[in-house]
Amino acid sequence: MTTPALGLIRRYYAACNSADREGLMACFCDDVVHYFTHHAPVRGARALADHWVRMQPRIDGYWTVDHGITQGDEAVIEWTLRWTPPDGAPELMRGSEWYRLHTGRIAEIRAYYLNRHTPYRHRDFELEGFDYAARGYPTLPK
Repeated sequence: MTTPALGLIRRYYAACNSADREGLMACFCDDVVHYFTHHAPVRGARALADHWVRMQPRIDGYWTVDHGITQGDEAVIEWTLRWTPPDGAPELMRGSEWYRLHTGRIAEIRAYYLNRHTPYRHRDFELEGFDYAARGYPTLPK
């Protein structure tokens, strides 16, 4: 069953697949934030749309939403990306994302995945720039 939230996320992925800047912008709140495990967050609708429009031709990516669960203004999905790394053959990458929605648009994306082509640091698999303490997550003393 596709809920409105999953329909929105599928439209977002379709816009990523076609590098459709206006389609991407239509999915986002103006102050959207996309957190990643391997680089700084991307903040703002225009910046995030531009990020995917630049990325798509470099990776020749095609994302699918494989499974999703929604509750209230949140959604969690599992996805698959078919892509071509630089100087490589096409391969599949899989991951999960947690979405926070507001007024029928995407307000926040938290992406969890490992890219075997990206060197990871000591904070592997922690979202860069995400304020865990402010959200009530356990943290270690500084």
